[in-house]
Amino acid sequence: MLEILQEIIRRYTDDVDFSLSENMVLQNDLGINSYEFVQIICEIEDEFGVEIPDRAIGRFKTVKDVMSYISNY
Repeated sequence: MLEILQEIIRRYTDDVDFSLSENMVLQNDLGINSYEFVQIICEIEDEFGVEIPDRAIGRFKTVKDVMSYISNY
């Protein structure tokens, strides 16, 4: 799952050597803005076949938070 998330997020970073870890803080460590964050969430929904309500998105601070949500969906 981490590898798939890394590929999705890589599209929104300028770092070609980008490596994702579970403890990364989504917007701070990844340098993405709020629009890019919404785009990433949409791609995650499509890729994993999940629906992520707005109230859940607000709780996503780290990559691990996203992974936990997907796993428990």
